[in-house]
Amino acid sequence: MDLVFLTNTTLFRGTSPQEAREMLACLGAYEHQYGKGDTILHIGECVENMGLVLSGGVNIEIDDLWGNKTILGHVDAGQLFAETYACIPGEPLMVSVVASEKSSVLFLNAGKLITTCQSSCTHHNKLIQNLLQISAQKNLALSRRSLHTSSKTIRGRLLSYLSEQAKRSGSYRFTIPFNRQQLADYLGVDRSAMSNELSKMQREGILLYHRNSFVLEKLNYRKLSAEEKK
Repeated sequence: MDLVFLTNTTLFRGTSPQEAREMLACLGAYEHQYGKGDTILHIGECVENMGLVLSGGVNIEIDDLWGNKTILGHVDAGQLFAETYACIPGEPLMVSVVASEKSSVLFLNAGKLITTCQSSCTHHNKLIQNLLQISAQKNLALSRRSLHTSSKTIRGRLLSYLSEQAKRSGSYRFTIPFNRQQLADYLGVDRSAMSNELSKMQREGILLYHRNSFVLEKLNYRKLSAEEKK
């Protein structure tokens, strides 16, 4: 276990490697490996442990009765998943968690986290504060997805999502965590129609892309963004 990496994660931020080691024992931590496409948690099951991605990444997905898949979000290395459900005993999962690539996940018992130990150690309290901040950030992420899918057009949804990714990276050149199908699922659109729209936007000089890497052409993008808002 890389304790230095752990102290740089959102959950363990503000703790020392030694404090992190102590907390791992306190929270009944254990690690598990997954291959790409493996389901880590299934919709409908109840969980007591939250997952912290040590390497790779996972998608938060939901499937309807007809097999249609929607990706609600992506969790990168250093981030948490299932913490809300783990903090509510007996609450069945409304989503599934699937490894988007070969991944390693550290599982931590939520009940032991939110119930402070007898010594009420400072680093335990710090983890609780961090967990509250993570929950708030997750709410913002859901709000962002709602914003990205509010447009009635595929182009509008793409512009909203790609614009946000550019802002978050601080550059017009960036990489997204989704492949084509995953991006279509996240935006709630047909993959073929979305791919056609991307090709059209590239021909119009709005962007360049290769797989999951994008470059927004600043002048044309700004002009089109203004037109989309009218």
